[in-house]
Amino acid sequence: MPHVVILYTASLDAHTDMTQLCRALADTMLTVRAEDGAQVFPTGGTRVLAYPAPHSAVADGGAAGRAAGGDGDYGFIYINLRMGRGRSAAVQQQAGDALLACARRHLQPLFAQRHLGLTVQVDESPGQVYDGKHSTLHPLFSRP
Repeated sequence: MPHVVILYTASLDAHTDMTQLCRALADTMLTVRAEDGAQVFPTGGTRVLAYPAPHSAVADGGAAGRAAGGDGDYGFIYINLRMGRGRSAAVQQQAGDALLACARRHLQPLFAQRHLGLTVQVDESPGQVYDGKHSTLHPLFSRP
């Protein structure tokens, strides 16, 4: 399962490097620690996927932005972290805060130039009825 999925207005591709944001978010996930110091997200299972929305409608369609002297091209980024059950509320908060701070750093130049919305949402995976996995990634990171 991807741990982070990003949905964003496609017009942002011309203004920021989404691959770089994905890498920064993945690196940030690897720094999140549980209360006992254990890494929360296993290295081999850390995934960040980004999808541009080819069709979107944001706020008033740009009317207020144009009235304020801008181009009215609003952008929006939604970052969803899905965590497995059993993590404490403190760890969930820490992960969300870390991702929000990382995204804000990456997007700071855009916030200074245009109207942009950013949401980070952390979800706990609900009672799963099936969670089959097969990976040759995990063994790469669990070797002594």
